[in-house]
Amino acid sequence: MSLYCGIACRRKSFWCYRLLSTYVTRTRYLFELKEDDDACKQAQQTGAFYLFHNLAPLLQKSEHQYLPPQYSLVELEKLLGKFGQDTQRIEESVLIGCSEQQEAWFALDLGLISSSSMNASLQKPEMETDLKGSFIELRKALFWLNVKDASLLSTAQALLRWHDAHQFCSRSGQPTKKNMAGSKRVCPSNKIIYYPQMAPVVITLVSDGTRCLLARQSSFPKGMYSALAGFCDIGESLEEAVRREVAEEVGLEVESLQYSTSQHWPFPNSSLMIACHATVKPGQTEIQVNLRELEAAAWFSRDEVVTALKTNDQYTRQRKGTSPFWLPPKLAIAHQLIQEWVGKLASSSLPA
Repeated sequence: MSLYCGIACRRKSFWCYRLLSTYVTRTRYLFELKEDDDACKQAQQTGAFYLFHNLAPLLQKSEHQYLPPQYSLVELEKLLGKFGQDTQRIEESVLIGCSEQQEAWFALDLGLISSSSMNASLQKPEMETDLKGSFIELRKALFWLNVKDASLLSTAQALLRWHDAHQFCSRSGQPTKKNMAGSKRVCPSNKIIYYPQMAPVVITLVSDGTRCLLARQSSFPKGMYSALAGFCDIGESLEEAVRREVAEEVGLEVESLQYSTSQHWPFPNSSLMIACHATVKPGQTEIQVNLRELEAAAWFSRDEVVTALKTNDQYTRQRKGTSPFWLPPKLAIAHQLIQEWVGKLASSSLPA
């Protein structure tokens, strides 16, 4: 869907109008809501709200999928009253997107209560009963959510967490104030503006040509292996960060690397995942695990990885029992790297 907008461009001595795509009109609309508190407040009147509790999104089960329900402003006001919370809490919501029809989407956390808000009289289980759903930890929810909902809820959780952790100015120590959309916080005493930030993280799938190297941390679910990942240090380029992380964690030297793609990841505190494929020098494949960083690391053949991909679905593992080796969910960028690697090996093995 496209439409004509009154966005004019001056060319020489006359005005001209151009056709704007849906993406551009949505982007311009969201920009307006972020910059204009009155416009954002007006958008809440016809917008939709997603609910969280201590950063866990509310999901409702429908057959074999979980969906995040939407609530109108009127419905949300009634729920807040029922839960013993002040309707002024709606101002703590954050803007997370909009539909093609410019219906604004917001997120509100019922469990993160600021000092200026009332304490909730209802506990989480009672809220879940009234809402006919469950507040599910986002890491687990990613196994069941579709791409659109996962992206939306990841954005929401990252913004809600950032606002909860940045309520005071780092210079003056005074409370900062959130704008209506939640796109920034301002210190009233010195006018410093704080914007939500992401930490750059390199995530690298290492290969020796026929095998890929996967590792696990002690914090991972039992049996899950993933690609190597680590935060970029100040002063590092992307290439330097990849080489350092591989050397630090498994004692291998990268010979070549190739950028793949990137992804916002809400864990642990909002990261920009920069995904790469890397190959190690021939004959230098002996792993030396850094136990301060990893619990284990190993080389896996293509057949082992393909088997893990086939049985990686949550429902499959529940029916057949937990596999001793499984991979991150499909929505994780590590899963995409692994799929790409399997595809490249399959292509290279085809007859000429």
